[in-house]
Amino acid sequence: MAINIIVTEDGSHSLLNLEMNETYHSRHGAMLESNYVFIEKGLDYLFLKKLPKVVSILEIGFGTGLNAWLSWQWAEKLSSRVMYHTLEAFPISEEIWKLLNYGTTDSEVSKFRQLHSAPWQQWQQMDACFSLFKDNNTLQLADIPTNHFDLIYFDAFAPNKQPEMWELPMLEKIVSAMKAHAVFVTYCAKGQLKRDLKSLGLTVESLPGPPGKREMVRAIKI
Repeated sequence: MAINIIVTEDGSHSLLNLEMNETYHSRHGAMLESNYVFIEKGLDYLFLKKLPKVVSILEIGFGTGLNAWLSWQWAEKLSSRVMYHTLEAFPISEEIWKLLNYGTTDSEVSKFRQLHSAPWQQWQQMDACFSLFKDNNTLQLADIPTNHFDLIYFDAFAPNKQPEMWELPMLEKIVSAMKAHAVFVTYCAKGQLKRDLKSLGLTVESLPGPPGKREMVRAIKI
């Protein structure tokens, strides 16, 4: 997979997939986008709604590891426990992830590298707050438990670049993995996505998007 590191407008790195001509994050700010869509509108929203004792997160698209890294920091800050299950069919190389500029302190850099160094296909307890399972698999083939997750980070490439990830059977698989009252967040706000999520019984909200995007979606399983 041919990828280049790019600098987004907030100074944080993202990656450009040269084969798809698609970036892993918004060019308006990788850090801004991930913090807004997944942490503020996902984890913070759960916190306001009263968190379960252990938050189970399913991420579709580990990518650079940015969402996982921010979630780990969030868990430590609030002394919460997070079980983080992430799918990634095409992991980036050590040569690439060692160059990404997400940490500003030695401790932050160390934690980011621990995420990438953790083995695949087994649970790793990173510290008292954060446990990680990295699944080197596609959503189509992954064995995902049903009625298990409190929060879904749907962070696949855009529907026009990776349409198979956004088809109804894939969304149905995700929804079946969600507990009652679980939350689904994604940067995407396509009309078809919203219609499909509603058809699967979710309550769908169109929220203001991160910089550079008019809207994003949050959906709740009833």
